[in-house]
Amino acid sequence: MDVATGTVAQVTDRKGPDSGPVPSPDGQWVAYTGYDWNRDTYNVSGLYVMRADGTEARLLAPDLDRAISGLMWTKDRAGVLFTARAEGARDLWRADLGGGVRRLTTGAHQFAATDVDARGLVVGTWTTPSEPGDLASVQLRGDAAEPLQQLTRVNDDLLAHVDLGAVEEIRYPSVGGREIQGWVVKPPDFDPSKTYPLILQIHGGPHGMYGWRFSFERQEQAARGFVVLYTNPRGSVGYGKDFGNAINNAYPGQDYDDLMNGVDAVLAKGWIDPDQLFVYGGSGGGVLTCWIVGKTDRFAAAVSMYPVTNWISFVGTTDGPYWYDNFAKLPWEGIEEHWQRSPLRLVGNVTTPTLLLTGELDLRTPMAQTEEYYQALKLRKVDTAMVRMAGEYHGAARRPSNRLRRMLYVRGWFEKYREEQAVPVPAAATSSPGDG
Repeated sequence: MDVATGTVAQVTDRKGPDSGPVPSPDGQWVAYTGYDWNRDTYNVSGLYVMRADGTEARLLAPDLDRAISGLMWTKDRAGVLFTARAEGARDLWRADLGGGVRRLTTGAHQFAATDVDARGLVVGTWTTPSEPGDLASVQLRGDAAEPLQQLTRVNDDLLAHVDLGAVEEIRYPSVGGREIQGWVVKPPDFDPSKTYPLILQIHGGPHGMYGWRFSFERQEQAARGFVVLYTNPRGSVGYGKDFGNAINNAYPGQDYDDLMNGVDAVLAKGWIDPDQLFVYGGSGGGVLTCWIVGKTDRFAAAVSMYPVTNWISFVGTTDGPYWYDNFAKLPWEGIEEHWQRSPLRLVGNVTTPTLLLTGELDLRTPMAQTEEYYQALKLRKVDTAMVRMAGEYHGAARRPSNRLRRMLYVRGWFEKYREEQAVPVPAAATSSPGDG
């Protein structure tokens, strides 16, 4: 828009979204992200630059294939800084206008850059599995960067009074030759000569990404004597478009195998009680939780939060109609695929005690989705309960008190079906390849 005249001119014409424009300091160039429209449910936006009038548009870093955000121009205006998510980490990267891309920070952390000054000092937020979140900075020196510096320690007073559980990365093979990345949180007083109950936590999206960041929720569960497993099954962000789009027209599907193979990988270490397995997740993770209890009875209890349970009734009731592209046809064109992939179809197999929790104002996965599944479990006399979070939308955690309440419901349900604390096991059962 020309401010003086109010004239509006279109400067891109892609069939697909262009977004997040950031002008260069001199106003001559604009950096932005975009991709060509397609029917995939997951796309990796490319990094583009163009002149302010829309001419000379070109793609930078065409081979990056990672989710990017937070565009900023370098002080020399010769490149664009951005944050990229890759294999559970989030780091600062640079793409040069003349070609070439490089990762400027590395580590078992997530660093989200927010600003850069004229001296090349980049600031942002930083977290690790043992650090809840602080401000940090990175000083750029030409084409390189100095090590990341932590600027604040706002949680040191709290952390001084608690023992945190160790967080360890695991990688394991799954179907189709894919390697899956995950993490295990151990209780603070972990003893490999004992066995522990296991909680499998499943992220939503389903195009989300777990990784190298602090989680109060998982640490609290570990402090109560659980080992917590969280993984990035196919469909997750941070592994490229092919991995993220592997669930297109196939969700739930082999992501179920990725999760079960993760449970088996941790069981093989010898310090998990196979009769004390628990599972929960929200949104996309809630979908997979309901799918899991319909496919297997290996879990002692489950909590599905704000799930989709019936893809047929989901159509026309959600505020996320973009998800309709995840099916080859709309229900009135062919209902078979919607029903085959609905967790409600498998509810006749469920024996696992399953708690359901959803915000009453949820627009993404409406309350009726939870009600359908709850009624089916009640009709089948499966132990269940339905929690309706008043005044809450999708995620049921708009108020901090409700986030804590949601965690307490999960805790209470799992404790209800948890057996006595872990008992020692023979030493021979505690060793396996890959143990730390």
